[in-house]
Amino acid sequence: MQIFNTPNRIIVTCSNRLSPYLEMEIKQLGYTPLRIFKTGVELTGKLQDCIKLNLNLRCASQILFSVKEFVAFNADELYKTLVDFEWENVIALDGYFSITSNVNNETITNNLFANVRVKDAIVDRFRNKTGERPNSGPELNKTVIHLYWQDENAELFLDTSGETLSKHGYRKIPGKAPMLESLAAATLLATNWDRKSAFINPMCGSSTVAIEAALLATNRKPGLLRNNYAFMHLVGYNEKMYDDEYTKLEQQVIDLPTLKIIATDISEDAVMIAKVNAGIAGVEEMIEFAVCDFEKTNILENENGIVYFNPEYGDRLGVEKELEATYKRIGDFLKQKCKGYTGYIFTGNLELAKKIGLKPKRRIEFFTSKIDCRLLSYELYAGSKEIKEE
Repeated sequence: MQIFNTPNRIIVTCSNRLSPYLEMEIKQLGYTPLRIFKTGVELTGKLQDCIKLNLNLRCASQILFSVKEFVAFNADELYKTLVDFEWENVIALDGYFSITSNVNNETITNNLFANVRVKDAIVDRFRNKTGERPNSGPELNKTVIHLYWQDENAELFLDTSGETLSKHGYRKIPGKAPMLESLAAATLLATNWDRKSAFINPMCGSSTVAIEAALLATNRKPGLLRNNYAFMHLVGYNEKMYDDEYTKLEQQVIDLPTLKIIATDISEDAVMIAKVNAGIAGVEEMIEFAVCDFEKTNILENENGIVYFNPEYGDRLGVEKELEATYKRIGDFLKQKCKGYTGYIFTGNLELAKKIGLKPKRRIEFFTSKIDCRLLSYELYAGSKEIKEE
């Protein structure tokens, strides 16, 4: 079984509502999606394609490569099928593997039980063939096997990513309530920013959005900041496959010395964290950081770029009341200081968003954690055309 040379089904997973932007990325890489769903995209390819996908995608969570589909009504049938699978062609005898799963079967009340049965099948196969077994445990930094089991229909995947792709490797200090990197990248793709005009990010926090903007504009892919993936631990892996793709990433980076990205926050600690994270990402020199109230943010005149806010949502009544004034100030700031720009506000509180006092041109749906969010777009016309107020 030559797993690296055999075409099969690939499922690229993502957080809820990111699949339109993930689809866009996958098409730009030259692949044809076969199916789009809320939390992923399906395509066909080889394991070698999974290397390219892992290194390039900003909005993805995991890259799953299908190796077997079968029917199993219960855990015993699951075990009987998997103990006959040629695991020695996938996992190195001196290697390490872990099991993840997505199970909805009436005979299974705990996913961990299904995981244990998969592990038992792998271990018994090795012992029967060699008298020895590879190590196993919960860590996702080596070989990862994923079981999808819906009713009696089961499918076995190699999780070629291991640890999630949704974190892009530069956020060593998270800061307060940071936005997940994959979500930040997707919201930037949703803005249709031209990646040349100014990008201004008041209330930047730990600056995930501004950093992702710099990475996106210069075509720096997430694979440049990561050096371990689960595919590297599969039998048959050739390091040249990875080296070739990594070299392409390095060659694709573009220099934009005139691009203006400005990130400000009233918290000195937040800006310090933002600078550290930007330094790790390799884009600190591209971002002009400042400690100030958002109203003091330097808005470049005669520009037509993006002003992007991600204010607090307020999950407690007292806090929400305080934030009403903040949201009104944001609206006033956009109307008075940002004419000619397009304003974006990412929020999980649509009642607070009404306090902005502007009519959104677009309301783009997202989720963060389990909160229903919107990226609200505002046209802030310069000159004779009036800004629409609500």
